[in-house]
Amino acid sequence: RLRALVDAPPADVPIHPERAVAWFERESGLTLAPGQRDAIVAAIRGKVTVITGGPGTGKTTLVRGLTRIFGLKDLRLALCAPTGRASRRLSEAAGIPAKTIHRLLEWNPARLAPARDLARPLEADVVIVDESSMIDIFLLRQLLEAVPAAARVVFVGDADQLPSVGPGSVLRDIIASGVAGTVRLTEIFRQDARSLIVSNAHAVLHGEMPEPLGEDFAFLERDNPEAALAAVVELATRELPRRLGVPPAEIQVLVPMHKGTLGAIALNAALQGTLNPDGARIVPSRPLRVGDKVMQVRNNYELDVFNGDLGIVVSASGDAAMVRFYDRNCAYEADELDQLETAYACTIHKSQGSEYAAVVVALHRQHFPMLQRNLLYTAITRGKKFVAIVGSRGALAAAVANDSERLRWTRLAARLSGEGRRRTPG
Repeated sequence: RLRALVDAPPADVPIHPERAVAWFERESGLTLAPGQRDAIVAAIRGKVTVITGGPGTGKTTLVRGLTRIFGLKDLRLALCAPTGRASRRLSEAAGIPAKTIHRLLEWNPARLAPARDLARPLEADVVIVDESSMIDIFLLRQLLEAVPAAARVVFVGDADQLPSVGPGSVLRDIIASGVAGTVRLTEIFRQDARSLIVSNAHAVLHGEMPEPLGEDFAFLERDNPEAALAAVVELATRELPRRLGVPPAEIQVLVPMHKGTLGAIALNAALQGTLNPDGARIVPSRPLRVGDKVMQVRNNYELDVFNGDLGIVVSASGDAAMVRFYDRNCAYEADELDQLETAYACTIHKSQGSEYAAVVVALHRQHFPMLQRNLLYTAITRGKKFVAIVGSRGALAAAVANDSERLRWTRLAARLSGEGRRRTPG
């Protein structure tokens, strides 16, 4: 389907790419970097375009620019992302509504299938997909089948982050196949270059140890697991909320694994005990309490809540609970409560596509099986105002040094390019 979209002629809309770039620069008061100009030109000229780059390289500016340029020509825009948090960020960046991919496709929970497909495609001339590295092969197929043949598709994401939780390595495969026009953004902008979050993320990506201390970044060396746990709890519940002026709910603790002294399970228990010790238990057999920060761990199409969405338990009655997700309440029956987990701490994999005011990353030798460069890079790039890493220097060095990734046997790149079977890292 992707090959067919690439080969189909685009809607005939008179847009002069270079003039469009100049207009956006004048209108926004910005001077774009050469790579950003190339990206806008590629998205205007091409049918399927990939824009990839790390933090601070201006992807958000490009989304806003493309939205303004295409909107000026009265093209119908569809903006989407894999998760609710990512779609809200996309909407804020673009200045127009964005949806989760499932909502865009009008997923029908009764049929377990989208209402939008080849027979009833999206009413869109341009589809912009953010956080594309999170998309697995099944979701990609459903999305592409709903894209009209004449529409342009722009995939935006960071190909250096962890691949999707589900099967495939979609963004990397599309890039590797060569069928889509790809622009890799590398220039870090001045205001972001001063940020240790940004510079340390790029240092890790290049196999260099991060600088240990700055205005928005800190490494706290704690070799003892119990001491590390105590430091994480102090940072997440008292120090960072006081320093940044944000509630503890906006501080996210990230870990490589579920189990162990510094795993998500133990950290959630410790953080719950500090932040919500007196919350009423919803059911005796589960640790969930009224007032807990929780994460949806499976897609629930009836409630319109998706894997990775964060909420707060606001009330409970009997075996049922009411959970506040961003701007709406969702009622959970007893048999749906297993879809929720406490989320004061979560695995780095679960944090993909999300940004938090601050993150505290626990990194220790007990996480050794999971210590990889792209895992650490993904964790660092989740924080907006502050990133703290707590743990052993040896674990940090091991993660930075380990650029090997589990190979995913995929055929997407090979099928798109007409080659044989291909292995994709991830």
